[in-house]
Amino acid sequence: MAALALFSLVLRLFAVQAGGDDGASFTACLAAAGVRNVTTRGSPGYGTALRASIQNLRFAGAGAPKPAAVVAPASLEGLRAAVRCARAAGLVVRLRSGGHSYEGLSYTTEDRSAFAVVDLAALDRVRVDASRGGGGTAWVEAGATLGQVYHAVAGASQALAFSAGSCPTVGSGGHIAGGGFGLLSRKYGLAGDNVVDAVLVDAEGRVLDRGGMGEDVFWAIRGGGGGTWGAVYAWRIQLSPVPERVTAFVVNRPGSVESVARLVSTWQHVAPWLPDEFYVSAFVGAGLPESNRSAGISVTFKGLYLGPSQEALQILTARFPEIGLSDLNPREMSWIESVVFFSGLPEGSAVSDLADRVLHKKNYFKAKSDYVRRPMAFDQLIRAVDLLSKQPKAYVILDPYGGAMDRVGSGDLPFPHRKGNIHGIQYLIEWTADEDGHKDEYMDWLRRFYDVMGAYVPKNPRTAYINYMDLDLGTNNRSDSTDQNPNSEVEAARAWGERYFLGNYDRLVRAKTMIDPDNVFRNAQSIPPLRAPGMARRSPRGISPEVMSNGGAYDG
Repeated sequence: MAALALFSLVLRLFAVQAGGDDGASFTACLAAAGVRNVTTRGSPGYGTALRASIQNLRFAGAGAPKPAAVVAPASLEGLRAAVRCARAAGLVVRLRSGGHSYEGLSYTTEDRSAFAVVDLAALDRVRVDASRGGGGTAWVEAGATLGQVYHAVAGASQALAFSAGSCPTVGSGGHIAGGGFGLLSRKYGLAGDNVVDAVLVDAEGRVLDRGGMGEDVFWAIRGGGGGTWGAVYAWRIQLSPVPERVTAFVVNRPGSVESVARLVSTWQHVAPWLPDEFYVSAFVGAGLPESNRSAGISVTFKGLYLGPSQEALQILTARFPEIGLSDLNPREMSWIESVVFFSGLPEGSAVSDLADRVLHKKNYFKAKSDYVRRPMAFDQLIRAVDLLSKQPKAYVILDPYGGAMDRVGSGDLPFPHRKGNIHGIQYLIEWTADEDGHKDEYMDWLRRFYDVMGAYVPKNPRTAYINYMDLDLGTNNRSDSTDQNPNSEVEAARAWGERYFLGNYDRLVRAKTMIDPDNVFRNAQSIPPLRAPGMARRSPRGISPEVMSNGGAYDG
């Protein structure tokens, strides 16, 4: 108690002293709390600490805004101190779990506010309890990458899996916070659907479990976007059963614009209605890694079936023979081996390589997204494929929905793109350091292509996926406006917020007002709180003694 009182006094002192010191008061406050793993601008190791998990090199250049400090807490208490000290020093908190924010918002800023990066990389423990009924559970610290989670789960039981994304270096904290779609989602839903508890550090530094934060906030953190509600320290996830052997394949089909469009058209009419156990995505582009670049436009199908290859071939023979079965070469393997197969790791990588949190091949990219509710007409696909054939740096990823995704209501989680959506579209354009001088040209091309596609997808609003963050949709305006409406920011953010969250936007605003009324955790596309006079501010109950002592993923 004496130590806590001393720390509180130190916080008050630094709150008075803070301002324009480039992180000095933040560092001193952390030192008083016993947190040492922090670097400030100009100090040795600053560049290394900042660049450690910058995954989109578009935001790694000299002109990108840099944090006043980077701190990597190694415990729950260290995370609490980082949040409280940043607030006392007047620094905006940017949380980074894997560094895969598409717009770099976990390690940079768009409005030149003074900020600190709280890097969760050292909080990466995963503790699996495979003995629990219903498939088992695990406590996952938010800094653990998906690869680390999958590796730990398979190490505890080859019969269990977690439904989340395919890239192993993505941080679980940010991925789950955006919902988290992956290859098992047609069978088991999103990553967020499979979270049964969480530990959150709020803007006051309080530690809250599900009961403490309340169901509205617990709902919000599982799809309402990362870096918005507080610092998630750990997730308790539900694991799902998988068979001993699964089937995986990747096959590239080059051809003319018309033949590729016809294959994509058939895919649109088949993939969303395959058995829940079958996931087949389509990558379309003129420069795909799996393709013969001299062959021009192609479509690459990536398939995972939770069962033996013979069954997979029988289903494809009956439902999708156009994929071409003679050279499909489906391979049987364990589920964890299929994770490696689809991970993007170099050929010959082992299961143990999933635990490597370093993304060894980084690039520059811009992305956008859409959702589709009915198959596109063939002439529309012809036009889209023809445009893609003329820009080999661009491609689209079509992810099949249906299955379990079609049986979940749009309001069950903040992620609303469920029933009635047949697939998602991710638009991407990538370039290298040597080509960075043409980045505006590349991004403008993608935006024009996206505009063309707008005629073929649902509108009012045109929807998007928060984990494929796109600042083109709009940003928060935190100017000191004299607007008579105290909630003008909430209404302005609706322009992009309803595109990600549809009718869930207002509930997210209410949850934000409960948990972070002062908007301590914020970025260009974070949900803003209501600021109307007399707006009630909920006082969280705190974490239960049972959770603090249950020996989960943490020891306090």
